[in-house]
Amino acid sequence: MDETKCPKCGAPLGEVVTTKSGKRLQRCSTGSWNQETHQTEGCDFVKWLPFEPETIDEKCPKCGAPLVMMMTRFNKKMKKCSTSKWDPKTKTASGCDYFEWVKPVVEQLDEECPKCGAKLVKMETATGKKMKKCSTGGWDKVNRIATGCDYIEWLK
Repeated sequence: MDETKCPKCGAPLGEVVTTKSGKRLQRCSTGSWNQETHQTEGCDFVKWLPFEPETIDEKCPKCGAPLVMMMTRFNKKMKKCSTSKWDPKTKTASGCDYFEWVKPVVEQLDEECPKCGAKLVKMETATGKKMKKCSTGGWDKVNRIATGCDYIEWLK
């Protein structure tokens, strides 16, 4: 199969595009994304490309090797040691086992929540999306339910 042609219609694939969240994709050149309708117009083939680890200017606290920024298949970012390897055949890990999840950036705002009156916070998720939300809002991991006030305002 020709990697430069659309498997659905045979047209050439378009340029590689990086989304706001850091994902990379390549569309069929006869298809396009309509921002207003949130629909694909033309051929709807999309080839998602793997997230390439990016070496960052930090050293591993365990072994001193460079750290790399990775993204999981569930869009969570993490820093991990560049010596860490995974062998899919034997299902074993080797090298340094250091990793750290990239947590969202939270900034306290001097604004009140329109729903409950508590202070708002501005957050940037690990995937780069920005929002204002009520500081009382949270997530109960055990029961898997939202807690506190549910006010959220997504920012552009």
